Amino acid sequence: MRRGEAYAVALPILYMANTDTYVNDTAGTLALGHYHDEDTMVAVIIGTGTNACYVERTDAIIKCQGLLTNSGGMVVNMEWGNFWSSHLPRTSYDVDLDAESPNPNDQGFEKMISGMYLGDIVRRVILRMAQESDVFGDVTSSLSDPFILRTPMIAAMHEDDSPDLREVARILEDSLQMSDVPLKVRKLIVRVCDVVTRRAARLAAAGIVGILKKIGRDGSSGRSKTGGGGDSVNKMRRTVVAIEGGLFASYTMFREYLNEAIIDILGEEIAQKVVLRVSEDGSGVGAALLAAAYSSSVSMDQASSQ
Repeated sequence: MRRGEAYAVALPILYMANTDTYVNDTAGTLALGHYHDEDTMVAVIIGTGTNACYVERTDAIIKCQGLLTNSGGMVVNMEWGNFWSSHLPRTSYDVDLDAESPNPNDQGFEKMISGMYLGDIVRRVILRMAQESDVFGDVTSSLSDPFILRTPMIAAMHEDDSPDLREVARILEDSLQMSDVPLKVRKLIVRVCDVVTRRAARLAAAGIVGILKKIGRDGSSGRSKTGGGGDSVNKMRRTVVAIEGGLFASYTMFREYLNEAIIDILGEEIAQKVVLRVSEDGSGVGAALLAAAYSSSVSMDQASSQ
């Protein structure tokens, strides 16, 4: 948004906090993204944890009907990490991780897609493989330690492009005390990292497309039953999704799989209208932007009342 329009986003966000004004990292990311590009309608955090928010029409929110905002919109903080549905493809690894976590039956979606948990899902798969076969030889006790395999490690193994997968061998030995792992087994571990990461990215993409569908930015209104609607697609307004978090910004394969899934779900033509943009420190800078806009608004209101 233009600098003079900062209040249009600032006030709806701050209104939701009532008297205790605060802005979470997702809302801050959205604010900064919208400040630089008014087509930014969605913000997603995909890092250690995950969340999303988006701009919704005020008249589409029951509790806000009758509320007037400068923009006619309201920022909805989804807390989507706690999303749950019977349609989510949970495996036995997901069930066990959830049951053994400090917060069982909570943050189900987050436990399937965020950086806090992906490494441990991979560890659990490797552990079961080791227990049910002799592919790893003698199993070390370290493999049974929860969260000993962190997501940056699986990213490094996943993206190891050396012919002998020497980075995979180093991580297995240094972190799990698994030495002399054969190359074919190292390739198998890379495959496990790939499957877990790809699933996480595709689930995150499904969540993003769900938001786009909710706000009418998925191109569905321009599709006809016969597959036409090309002109409508061409007239679609681009939508920018601001994404912050190391999982998206630093994990190349995760980012590629997420983009791939967006195209698979929306179709290549419509997906071209959706821009996934890395946001750097959007949460902090965005919060500062909103605080400044709110402070200026209060000052203007005070001046006008004198």
